[in-house]
Amino acid sequence: MQEFTASRLSKGNKMYPVHLIIDNGSVTLKTPGFLKGKETTIPFGSISTVDIETPMVGFSTISIETKGEGKIVAHGFTKAEVKEMKQVILNKMK
Repeated sequence: MQEFTASRLSKGNKMYPVHLIIDNGSVTLKTPGFLKGKETTIPFGSISTVDIETPMVGFSTISIETKGEGKIVAHGFTKAEVKEMKQVILNKMK
């Protein structure tokens, strides 16, 4: 299992940074909150695309789209982290 935590310096992650967890069967995005949090899990078999945005300056974003069920978007990671996330997800999908 690999867990990535967004930077507190990035937009939307000041108080409660998001966590992206990649295990053997799925990807989970945990969005903590003050009174309640949100958790979204996508099994590898449901993933259709994995896209990353890596600006020259600032934090990077990963988007994981499913086959008609929605998507996960997580912002606030380094360029190296989103590249690693994408590679790990694509390898586990095979």
